[in-house]
Amino acid sequence: MSMAPEEKCGVLHGKYELGRLLGHGTFAKVYLAKHLQTGKSVAMKVVGKEKVIKVGMMEQIKREISVMKMVEHPNIVELHEVMASKSKIYFAMELIRGGELFAKISKGRLREDVARNYFQQLISAIDFCHSRGVYHRDLKPENLLLDEEGNLKVTDFGLSAFSDHLRQDGLLHTTCGTPAYVSPEVIGKKGYDGAKADIWSCGVILFVLLAGYLPFQDDNLVAMYRKIYRGDFKCPPWFSSEARKLITKMLDPNPSTRITAAKIMDSPWFKKSVPKSLRTKEEQEFAAKGGCKETETLNAFHIISLSEGFDLSPLFEEKKREEKEELRFATTKPASSVISTLEEVAKTKNFTIKKSDSSVRLQGLENGRKGKLGIAADIFAVTSSFLVVEVKKSSGDTLEYNQFCSKELRPALKDIVWTSPTGKSMPAA
Repeated sequence: MSMAPEEKCGVLHGKYELGRLLGHGTFAKVYLAKHLQTGKSVAMKVVGKEKVIKVGMMEQIKREISVMKMVEHPNIVELHEVMASKSKIYFAMELIRGGELFAKISKGRLREDVARNYFQQLISAIDFCHSRGVYHRDLKPENLLLDEEGNLKVTDFGLSAFSDHLRQDGLLHTTCGTPAYVSPEVIGKKGYDGAKADIWSCGVILFVLLAGYLPFQDDNLVAMYRKIYRGDFKCPPWFSSEARKLITKMLDPNPSTRITAAKIMDSPWFKKSVPKSLRTKEEQEFAAKGGCKETETLNAFHIISLSEGFDLSPLFEEKKREEKEELRFATTKPASSVISTLEEVAKTKNFTIKKSDSSVRLQGLENGRKGKLGIAADIFAVTSSFLVVEVKKSSGDTLEYNQFCSKELRPALKDIVWTSPTGKSMPAA
């Protein structure tokens, strides 16, 4: 791939200074780059447009990129922005400095609890993206990175369309990732379900973490494909029976009976222990402190911002309205009524609750797309008979929080929300 003029001069779109080459594949190069305004380092992936246009992938790639920009998850490499010149597409991505996960296996297989920790993070990322309609379709060792703290980061999520389609066009052949990780239905080049194909690849990855070698191995490619088609592999004797069961369900050659991500997360082996890295700071604080904080006074800014006409929050928040992670309402009911209403919701919806006279903390018992849902409600007294309640998401997935608010919380609160003399209820939503 020849350098575009903007790469030669080292500054891209007036925004990024391109540094040394970090690596390259058949169709992409990755450079170290610096964002000039912030001085922050990023990884800049550079892809040639002509190959993409040649296989008629431009529209799908644009759609996948727009979805990827909305996908934020602690175990997925963030896509900061996408730029283009006449001949190239540039992806500015989060720079991950800890190397590949599979470099660890070159020293030998992992202990089961260590493998579980990485696998939990992998499935958390995969399931989160699937819930947003994004499929990886090309999960392999090179796409699993570690940050400096040892947290797993999946890369090239949503950008896999490049490698996938270019390979079918015969441009990339098998240099684009090893076929050892690819599901039977993808090898067969029939139509396939991206979610099911990703689960198969995760099964191969888990096997390698625990065994230190591949489940389907053969020097002869055709023989290896045959093994993959039949799901023909053997677990080594040191696998626990629970791990063996789970891997067998993931490496089911029939996609329609293959285990789903939800069932994986519900399996005994997966649930054995949730690693600290998957427990959010808020969850850890909830466990440590008993979840509640001191009463706060309501200042003038709070009161002004409660009135929709004087809502100053847009000056400070960039979030879209539908992504808001808090709701406020006023009530003339006593604090005890607010607390008992929230207790009712907690009981029926599988939350643990911690409370004081002026605050309530709800913590979900089940793992969602981004760990357990945590909700904080703080009660402020404006006068002795007029309270303002602020409800915020403290941990978990925004989409799940918003669904919980609209389906469970708002209906439960409707009897205690203050209604103005004009009949207009007060939530600043």
